[in-house]
Amino acid sequence: MSLWSERILGEFPPDLARFWIAADPDDVLLDEHILSELRDRGFEVLPFEDAIAFRADYEARWRQPWDHCEPGPAKALVLHLRSSEPGDLPWDYLRQARLVRLSLANLFPLLSYGVVHRLGAEYREALFDAHAKHASQSLGEAATKDFILTHIFQLGPHLISGNVDLWRELLRLHYRNTPLPTLLADHVQTILAPKPAFAGLPISELFASLATFLRVVQVAWERFLKGKGIEGSRVAEPPSPEYAEVRGGKIEIPFEHPDIRALIDSMFLDGTLHPLLVQKVPADVPDWLTVGIVRDPAARRNLVRDGLKRLLDTMPSDDGSYRDWLSFAKSFGEILSRFHALDQAHAQGLDDMLQKVQQRSDELLASWIRKHYSDLPSLPVAAAPVMLHQVPRFLAMRRGAFDAKVALLVFDGMAMDQWVQIREHVTGRAPKLVFDEGACFAWLPTLTAVSRQALFSGLKPREFADSIAWTSAEPSLWSRFWQDQGLRASEILFRKGIRRLDQLDELAEALSKPSLKVAGIVVDTIDEIVHGAVLGKRGIASQIDSWCTSGFVEQLFALLLDQGFDVYLTADHGNVEAIGSGRPNQGVIAESRGERVRIYPTDLLRKQSAEQIPGTIELPSPALPPDFLPLFAGGRTAFVNKGEPLVAHGGISVEELIVPFVEVNQPN
Repeated sequence: MSLWSERILGEFPPDLARFWIAADPDDVLLDEHILSELRDRGFEVLPFEDAIAFRADYEARWRQPWDHCEPGPAKALVLHLRSSEPGDLPWDYLRQARLVRLSLANLFPLLSYGVVHRLGAEYREALFDAHAKHASQSLGEAATKDFILTHIFQLGPHLISGNVDLWRELLRLHYRNTPLPTLLADHVQTILAPKPAFAGLPISELFASLATFLRVVQVAWERFLKGKGIEGSRVAEPPSPEYAEVRGGKIEIPFEHPDIRALIDSMFLDGTLHPLLVQKVPADVPDWLTVGIVRDPAARRNLVRDGLKRLLDTMPSDDGSYRDWLSFAKSFGEILSRFHALDQAHAQGLDDMLQKVQQRSDELLASWIRKHYSDLPSLPVAAAPVMLHQVPRFLAMRRGAFDAKVALLVFDGMAMDQWVQIREHVTGRAPKLVFDEGACFAWLPTLTAVSRQALFSGLKPREFADSIAWTSAEPSLWSRFWQDQGLRASEILFRKGIRRLDQLDELAEALSKPSLKVAGIVVDTIDEIVHGAVLGKRGIASQIDSWCTSGFVEQLFALLLDQGFDVYLTADHGNVEAIGSGRPNQGVIAESRGERVRIYPTDLLRKQSAEQIPGTIELPSPALPPDFLPLFAGGRTAFVNKGEPLVAHGGISVEELIVPFVEVNQPN
């Protein structure tokens, strides 16, 4: 256990009290490892976000059993309060509970609180260790930033003197998926900007934004190959070359330096960078360049093969961070999209390796979910949503911070690999668009009625139990969330069933109302394609290609951006290819008969069905209603006729559970 976890957990001795209040304005307690350890010790942490909702949950699940001298759902309950002062809590809570105060100012006394507070929660564990080992005196704001850069990111900006130094550090950080927080990236720019070697470079953007960094590297690579006599086009169309221009010229990257070459090679293999499609290569081109070019279908196949091997080697463990799984899902999506772009003949020899990646990742993810999934809903949302129900809160924070209009696009049923495919089409047709790409977890079971309602309501499934079986309540849930944020009904828009170009005119009229502040839009084309699929995900990829060719997606983006909206895109769940394992013979006892999951009103009925088909999975989920009990099909199977192939959703896999969360921008 880390020093950080020991320090926080030391505030909660077991068996000292059964009701606790954590006054925690900095969300110190909402660390995934600390939450997991507290759960193992018999503590359940509940955020105090809505007094009425908390009171109802507390009275029904905790106080009533305690008053009858019965155990509650766990040995102890921790009420988590995002405030340093608990005085606004009901008097009976304060009288019964043991109070613990947690503060970054007390935990990092020698560092600038203003800097540490703005740093992402994921860095606190390493920073606490560095603070204990290396901090010897009080540091001001600039010195604290230098301390963090040195001990957390292993970056010494004062030592960067030339182009090789700069790009080696940029590639190292982005390859490890550790872009700098904006406050540190701005600090690095302050140090480097005065140096002549970096005049005009967007230093802060390059360190903080993966999207900007990749655009610049991609264009610089294409220009570098052209200088070697190699011309071609990106596997999709290239972005606008002007994107990589700066004052007095274009950004040049020293690709031939050994340190740069090694990192570039890895980024092509894992799908982060896209190779150049070429017809002819000069005979004297060095071998190391070939990782970034594709000459024929066999070369594309080899690129997918190497990417699958890399996925097997870098798969997260069942004790990994949720961030590890989000990062893996993004890499998997890139490789899977490339796989489905291969023709059948070249893809056939890779099926076994792909199935090995899928089987192993499914097993590890299921094991990880048992240990950690219950903690995800409580994690902080300030930097980015971790789960779909946190998206509205994240958008509300962004709207409040920038007084912006916000649009949420939900591409119903879109898996990560299908987003990659769409992104590549849009990049070619609208090269000025920039995508800041992240990912988040859908809700289990990955059914539309569960996950999409959570997405539009900002609630956990237990909190919309009355409508959990259908989606007709989504408009009112979306409107209620935003009215709770202070908006009027006339300032809120919800539209679903958007899928064709001829619907955009009516949507444009609705979006043009001056009073409008937020819009929620469901695009259900992919879900329709998936439910009608007869040729698996390869056939779905072909249909998505045709849909993208219509221009619908980039025109939808343009419509929203032109109306002044900040645009965010996500999905309610993904989809997988599955094989039927048989239908449980159960009459009418299942309340919902999905292909990858079935829902039962009691645990006894669920267990009776589980006995009929080996390999099914039961997972505890306190966030679901007590009479909404899922039984998941195991592996890549489905509750349909034995041997029947299909594409479905509802179950437990990387492709179903982890979905894109993307900010769409168009820089001026």
